[in-house]
Amino acid sequence: MGFAEFRGNERIVTALRGMLAGGRVPHAMLFSGPRGVGKYTLARMFAQAANCERLKDDFCGECATCRRIAPLAVPRPLIEQGLAERGESADAATVERIPLILQSHPDVWAVVPDPVRLRTPVARPVIRMGQLRAVQRAAYFRPEARRRVFLLDGADTMRWDYADIFLKILEEPPETATLILIAPSADSLLPTIRSRCLQFHFAPLATDVVEEFLKQHTKLKAAERKLAAQLSGGSPGAALSLDLAESARRRREVLRLIQLGLDGRPLRELFNLTAQAAKNEKETFENFLELFYSMANDLIELSFGSRPSPLRNPDLRQELETLSRKINFEWVAQAVAEFDSLHGGLRRNVNRQLGLEAAAISMGVRQE
Repeated sequence: MGFAEFRGNERIVTALRGMLAGGRVPHAMLFSGPRGVGKYTLARMFAQAANCERLKDDFCGECATCRRIAPLAVPRPLIEQGLAERGESADAATVERIPLILQSHPDVWAVVPDPVRLRTPVARPVIRMGQLRAVQRAAYFRPEARRRVFLLDGADTMRWDYADIFLKILEEPPETATLILIAPSADSLLPTIRSRCLQFHFAPLATDVVEEFLKQHTKLKAAERKLAAQLSGGSPGAALSLDLAESARRRREVLRLIQLGLDGRPLRELFNLTAQAAKNEKETFENFLELFYSMANDLIELSFGSRPSPLRNPDLRQELETLSRKINFEWVAQAVAEFDSLHGGLRRNVNRQLGLEAAAISMGVRQE
C-alpha cells in the first residue's frame, strides 16, 4: 500500500513525497496530461498521505483516516449517491444550491463535472458555480486531521467567467489547505489560474508498462493485453476500460470516414456515417475525434516517416498502408486543421454532425 502502487511518472511521485517530508506543501497544484495516466489517482493518494496517521511522506492505507479517504478512489458510487439525494428532477437553482461534492472524509473533497441527473445526464457536464463557492467556503475551515485537500477533476470544464471565484482562493490561500486542479492540458485553464499553481505534467507510460499493468489487473489474454496497451496511448486507465470489440468498430468507422473523403464517394453515404457517429452514445464525441487524430498520426508515419515506428492502430496496418499511398502532406495538414476547428467548436456547442460533415467534405469528398 502507498505510493509504491502508482505506475509511471516517478519524478512527480518523488517531488510530492519530498514536499510532504519537508512540510512544504503548496496551496495549489495543477496536474495535466492525457486521460487515464493516473492524475486523479495520484491526487487522491496525495490527499491520503497528507493526512495519514502513521506516515509523513506516504500513506499506510490502514489507519482510520486513510480508510475514510479511500472510497474516493472509485468516485462513481459517490456521484450516483449525490445525484440520487439531490433528486432526478432538480432544476438549475437546486443544482447550484445543492452542489455535487464527493466526500468520505471531512478534510478531503472531490469536485467533478456535474452531470445534473442520474438517469438522463447532460451531454457535457461542467463544474458549476455552486461547487466552486462550496470549495471557497470550506477551504478556510480548520482540518480535522492535518490538511484539507480539494481535488478538482475536470478543471478545464470550469467556465472562465466563474474563475474569479477560484482566484480569490488562490490569491489568499489558506495555510492548511491544498487545491489540486486536474485537466488534460494546462492551456485549457486561464493563465491567471495556471500561474498560481505548481504545475506537473503527466507523461504517457511505455507500452510494456501498460501491458504489465493489464496483466496484474485483468484476465485478458496475452494478445489482447498487447493490443489494448498499444491502443491506450500510454494510459493505464484507458487500457483498463477499453472494450476491444467496440474500439475496433469505432476505429473502423473513423477509417471509413477517411476512405470516403479520399475516394470521393456519394455524399449520401457520408451523411449516413456522420449521423451515426454524432449520435452514438457509447463513447463521447471527443473520443471519436481522438481516434481520427490517431489515424492521421499513423498515416503520417506510414507516408512520411523516415524510419519504422509502432502504429497507434496496429490491427489496421493493411488498410492504413493502402490509404497512405493516396495522400500527401497538404491533405493531412488540411484534414487536421479542419478537425482542430471542430474540436474547438465543441466548447461553443456547435452542431456535431454538421461540423463533422464539413470536416469530412473538406478532405476531398465530391458528389458523383
